Amino acid sequence: MTSLSIVNGLVFDGVSDELAEGPVHVVDGEIVSVGGVPRPADRVVDARGRTVLPGLIDAHCHAYGISLEMFAIETRPLSYVALAASRRLAGALARGFTTIRDPSGGDAGLARAITEGLIPSPRYLWTGAALSQTGGHGDVRGPDTDFCGCHAHTVEVVDGVDPLRRAVRDRFRRGAHAIKIMASGGVVSLTDPIRIPQYSAEEVRAVSDEATRRGSYVAAHAYSPEAIRHAVANGVRSIEHGNLLDAETAKVMAAAGAFLVPTLGTYEAMERRGGELGMADVSRAKNREVLDAGRSAVELARAAGVRVGFGTDLMGVLEDEQLTGLRVQVEVDGPLLALQSATSVNADLLGRPDLGRVQAGAAADLLIVDGNPLEDPAVLWGSPAGRTVVQAGTVLPG
Repeated sequence: MTSLSIVNGLVFDGVSDELAEGPVHVVDGEIVSVGGVPRPADRVVDARGRTVLPGLIDAHCHAYGISLEMFAIETRPLSYVALAASRRLAGALARGFTTIRDPSGGDAGLARAITEGLIPSPRYLWTGAALSQTGGHGDVRGPDTDFCGCHAHTVEVVDGVDPLRRAVRDRFRRGAHAIKIMASGGVVSLTDPIRIPQYSAEEVRAVSDEATRRGSYVAAHAYSPEAIRHAVANGVRSIEHGNLLDAETAKVMAAAGAFLVPTLGTYEAMERRGGELGMADVSRAKNREVLDAGRSAVELARAAGVRVGFGTDLMGVLEDEQLTGLRVQVEVDGPLLALQSATSVNADLLGRPDLGRVQAGAAADLLIVDGNPLEDPAVLWGSPAGRTVVQAGTVLPG
């Protein structure tokens, strides 16, 4: 057995609105106690003046999102994309994200490399390539482009009930955590209006039916009220982005038990940096349409009782804005709700009660930050040099 004790620090357990006192004691990668008398351990970490948090969870993080241009991603050899992804995953872990859900990419090979410890990475829950209709968000072809988008690193174009069923079944055969569909237009795609629902009711229902029978769920990229209602009515559990949400649609989500995973940081980052990065004019215009609305969507969702998670959705060089995403959500929610979103709420979304909490029986995925993040939330998005990351009970090199 190997053991770790973190002493003298305050503890945010992922749920409570007040910090508790430690110590936190870990044996063989699992938290065995919080509070009480310190126990002897193989390693002791003094967290005086610091706070122990659950490892952060990013529920919308694209390992294969190595470029802001979808065409550039899908036309690169997968070997190159995976190698670039490994650096993105290592960066996320160093920032304190000990679990990510990748809802548009990943595969069994990358997952196995992570499991075998070949690359440093957060726990990696992947959907495989998202499913898009022809001409939908994820179809990389422009209106005057004529080529076969045969690769499907992050998105696969699949139309029709039976082909969708086969695609879903194959993803689960390979070990996918969940299924992702594109249910409305998007910012970086070139040919699809952002508000119009995508996929027919029969197609969405077929995907949801297959996922439910597998004990899993469907996440849907959806911006507009009509697209969100269309998705939720046909069995979707996780709405990604949801920036144009209205009050009535929020009530529909709450009644269905659907989660909202906002990705506020990416829109702010694209607004600040899109010009210098050469984003297409059509994409920048779409981004402005959803930028401010995203903050309102979170407020409307909470007012209706929707459970709100946390995601980033950062592509290409914007990956370095991952902690900025926390800042933007704190600006909307305050530090307590934002931290709950990035820990226990996201864990519930993933169906992983062993994550996102500092409590006995939970996995010892932890983040130690300077100060008190409920009083000074800026410690959450400060330099990674001021934090200590613990993964499965192992203190990672700083």
